[in-house]
Parts: sequence; C-alpha cells; structure tokens
Amino acid sequence: MSSTTSFDVDFSDTVAVITGASGALGSAAVDRFRKAGATVCAVDVIGPDDEESLLERDPADESGFAFYDADLTDEDDVSGLIDAIVDDHGRIDHLLNIAGTWRGGDHIEETDLSEFDLLMNINLKTAFLASKHALPHLQEAEGSIVSISARSSLEGGEGDGPYRITKAGIRLLTETLAEENRGTVRANCVMPSVIDTPMNREMMPDADHDSWVEPLEIADVMAFLCSDGAAVTSGAAVPVYGEA
Repeated sequence: MSSTTSFDVDFSDTVAVITGASGALGSAAVDRFRKAGATVCAVDVIGPDDEESLLERDPADESGFAFYDADLTDEDDVSGLIDAIVDDHGRIDHLLNIAGTWRGGDHIEETDLSEFDLLMNINLKTAFLASKHALPHLQEAEGSIVSISARSSLEGGEGDGPYRITKAGIRLLTETLAEENRGTVRANCVMPSVIDTPMNREMMPDADHDSWVEPLEIADVMAFLCSDGAAVTSGAAVPVYGEA
C-alpha cells in the first residue's frame, strides 16, 4: 500500500468518526485523516491490538487518535458511542461509514434468511444508525458523511444479490441524507469495484492485481469529499474503479 497522498487537505480542529476502522479501507482512511490533521475516532468491534486488525497503532503517538469498541448494529451501542465521542472531543465534523462485508452466495431462492440479515445489518443498518445518531452533531458543525457503496450496486447480478441490494441501499440512504440536510450536512458515497486488499488477493490469486485500486487511493477520494473542495457536492455516488 502506498504511504503517500496525492493532494493536501487540512482537517485541523475537526473530528472524524470512521467506522470499520480495523479493515483495509478503514485503516487507510484513519491514516489519511490523521495526516490531514483531524482528530480521528476509530470505531470497530476488532481492536487495534487484535491480530485480525490492519489498524496500526503507535503507542508513542496517540495524538489525534482514539479507538472505540462498538456494535454498530445495536442502536443503544451506537447512541452511547456518539455520546462518548462528543463528550470526549466536543464535536463531530465527518462521518465515514466504512463498516461492511462482502458475501457471494446462492440464487435468491436458495439464500438463507440469516445470510440476508447479516448483510443488511453489517452493510446498511450500521450506516443508517451511525448517520442517525451523528446527524445532530454534524448539523451543528455543518459537516459531511461519506459512505461505501459498490459498483455492483448499479445492477442485478447472479449469486450475490443480497450484497448488491445492501450497497444499492447505501446509495439511496446517501441521496436521502443529502436531500434532508441540504445546506447543512453534505452526504456522498463512493463505489469501489475490487479493492487491493490482502483478503481479496488471497481469494483471487490469479487476478490482475495491478488493475485494482489501493485503499489509500479511495481514502483520498473520501478525504476530498469531506473537504471544502467538494463544498458544492452532495448526494453523489462517485466511481472509484480505477482500471478494475
């Protein structure tokens, strides 16, 4: 993963809440927003010290960083999380809804309800609840929300219907947030295709990895969408396909 950024943004004196922070894209977003000067509140059920976490934590440099363990599918947990963040840091300026997962699977008639529920909960419910409870603070700060949709959400497909459905829901949630908060909170989403992560390389060893988009490149786009440079952009679903 590249460690450089393609442009500069200044998020000094702002607070960014990043869900799914221990994953490949989430940890890249944490790094990008910290380098831009934001106080980053990283949220996940997997802590930085867990061997499954990709979130790097330097005990010698904890400035501008705090980790919160929360179940984002539980409304009481989310409400308590947002209260704790505001108590600790006084405000919320940016919300990045990155928590999510991918599942392939079967045709609809062969799909277990538990699999559908899992994807709805992790991919869509988490973004809904985080947005719902962060919105009063984002409205006060005239802040921004960026969520993760997917290229595959633009059309139906075979075998991963529930995943596509949840990611289409993210686009509609984004458009709804933008419309309901016009002039106060900007809401956008990005649509990756295949992200260059260790898990994807393991799952697709024979693919053309050079055509995949690196997590930090997507984090760059998310940073831009939260910046003053995108002040006139809300309700957008931004392709981040690269050559994939």
